[in-house]
Amino acid sequence: MNTQLKKNRIIILVIFAMSIIPFAIAWFLADNPGKVKLGTNNGELITPPLTTEASDFTGYDSFSADNIKELQGHWILINVLSQAECQQACQEGLYKTQQITLMMGKDIARIRRLALISNQAEQPLPKQWQEDARLLKALPSATLKATLQKVAAGEQPGGLLIMDPLGNLMMQYDPGYDPYKVRNDLSKLLRISQIG
Repeated sequence: MNTQLKKNRIIILVIFAMSIIPFAIAWFLADNPGKVKLGTNNGELITPPLTTEASDFTGYDSFSADNIKELQGHWILINVLSQAECQQACQEGLYKTQQITLMMGKDIARIRRLALISNQAEQPLPKQWQEDARLLKALPSATLKATLQKVAAGEQPGGLLIMDPLGNLMMQYDPGYDPYKVRNDLSKLLRISQIG
């Protein structure tokens, strides 16, 4: 009889613990939302997305000025060049975006690359940029410069921003990002996207 009483008490304690533990976990997560990473994306979502207008982008050279309308209706990989010169991190970022577009295969037609040049007078274009037939180069408007200060990738050389076909800056990557992870995120976006 004594062993049966112990078993019953253990069963009651287990049932009590099973009903209390989920509430304790939920309470902890409600107080500490940063402890859980939701989603499967590798980049950081910009919430809420930052909107841009077509008039925020002005072609830097004649090729870009002629093709600046290509930004509308496409997914854009944006390298923001905020320093006076394109240093090593900036060069690597431009090279990585070139490789990402090549990795996209059949979806390459849905993607454009953009070098956003903040310091027009101080920044001579490197020779390899002039030879890159798919890289658009643009100057940001004052409004867009102010918008870019709200995101970390807009200030760091070598960072990357993704803009959707509606002109929303919606994802960012810190310098030194893995191009394969960006490709994975971009593939998911293109697969579920009903636009662009």
